[in-house]
Amino acid sequence: MQMTLIKNPDASNALAYKIARLVCAETGANNLLGVEALTSMIHNLSVASGVDIEHIIQDKNIFPVLDENSAQHIRMTEPATSRRFKMCLRVAQRMLSGGLHDACFGATRFHHSDTMPQWAIARGYIADIDGMLFYL
Repeated sequence: MQMTLIKNPDASNALAYKIARLVCAETGANNLLGVEALTSMIHNLSVASGVDIEHIIQDKNIFPVLDENSAQHIRMTEPATSRRFKMCLRVAQRMLSGGLHDACFGATRFHHSDTMPQWAIARGYIADIDGMLFYL
């Protein structure tokens, strides 16, 4: 018996899953507003920097949850069948299709309110959404 590997031809759906996984882990998917804000920020950063979303969502300097030593890294294993992950996936798909409003007021950087990264010290945040501070 020969087995054939079936690949998903829709690469945008694969990207939506990657975005959803990251956003779910960073936000905890506690509420829709926080999920939309972080997803919007990813889009804004891509547009402002000219860097594609695939590369942005792999940057540990932007997303601390990607660091294996982060206490929140365990959230990267949220089951794709959970309600939280599904909410993040729907938002990511809306963003990729151009249907997501800018929920973070043009922000291109963020950090959680319980941390203060060096880059944020001399800057003022423009929004505080669900425990995340957003910056231009």
